[in-house]
Amino acid sequence: MPATKAKPTQKSETKQGFADELVTWYIANHRDLPWRDTKNPYHIWLSEIMLQQTQVATVIPYYHRFLDLFPTIQDLAAAPQDQVLKAWEGLGYYARCRNLYKAAQQIVSEHKGVFPKVFEDVHALCGIGRSTAGAIVTFAFDDPHPLMDGNVKRVLCRLYNISEDPGLPTVQTTLWEYSEALLTQTDDAYSYNQAIMELGATLCTTKNPKCLVCPVQSHCSGFAAGTQHELPTKPPKKQTPHLTIGVGVIWHNHKILIQQRPEEGLLGGLWEFPGGKQEADESLEETVAREIKEELGIDVEVQEKIMAVKHAYTHFKITLHAYHCKHKSGKPVSAQKQPWQWVPLEEIPNYAFPKANKKVLEHLLQAKSE
Repeated sequence: MPATKAKPTQKSETKQGFADELVTWYIANHRDLPWRDTKNPYHIWLSEIMLQQTQVATVIPYYHRFLDLFPTIQDLAAAPQDQVLKAWEGLGYYARCRNLYKAAQQIVSEHKGVFPKVFEDVHALCGIGRSTAGAIVTFAFDDPHPLMDGNVKRVLCRLYNISEDPGLPTVQTTLWEYSEALLTQTDDAYSYNQAIMELGATLCTTKNPKCLVCPVQSHCSGFAAGTQHELPTKPPKKQTPHLTIGVGVIWHNHKILIQQRPEEGLLGGLWEFPGGKQEADESLEETVAREIKEELGIDVEVQEKIMAVKHAYTHFKITLHAYHCKHKSGKPVSAQKQPWQWVPLEEIPNYAFPKANKKVLEHLLQAKSE
């Protein structure tokens, strides 16, 4: 049986009994995760943001470390942004961190430092969408609201055998309707919302779903039709562009020049070694010298190559080539008015760096220690 087109919720399709069976399974089988042992909205909010596009095992140590550094919303709001980004370093998707920081300042300025309890007020905070707001008010304040993270979306597409791309606005509307209808089946919204996310994370996984042990298999239209492995439908993959980047580790008086990326955009607010994209018919050494001149207005002598680092971002890949450079002339002046600093090598780890740049830094530190 082929998968169906998405359509509005009808009473006959609300899968009666689904919610209670799922909650029963969850109570007996759920994972013990630190953010499930608290009603503190700050802790729950932090976990929800960190868990976006990041696996639980990766998040747990970051979650504990972040709360050790910033125990309260007031501590987070008052901290320098560089310190907050450093605590996030390695977790990726840094816009999440910048928005978390801005929202903490919103809470202090607009809500007297108290996390708001009303859904609309939570949703209005920087970086908090409908699903995240729903999770926070459900888990912290027992105010039932539906969720729609990646796990929930996948479960619903299989449960209702929806063949259309869940990224389409019409399909998203239908999925939200289904999510709301299922939530009304139970009086335990906390456990239900945790349960549907848990199901997607542990059994109804992207690859090789464990349908034979699924507690709600009898409700699943995708399983009945044999289409569960094909769902949810993904849009055609675009070819991933590859960029060649040249950067310079610029030395002057035993210090290295680093600069901060613009607040908005990819890796906003992080520090890096100056450089940029290689142009056609240009050697990497020429790239490094040109980019540094354009970005900072200084002349450098490009010396020996340090290393090459491959790294993949969400929509493109890079190979970053790093070179030792000697400062020849000129005082740095950022073309984008971005901060820059001369920093001793051993102090650079105090700054938050993107992964590819950090590998270069680790190589430099290792070489110095040998």
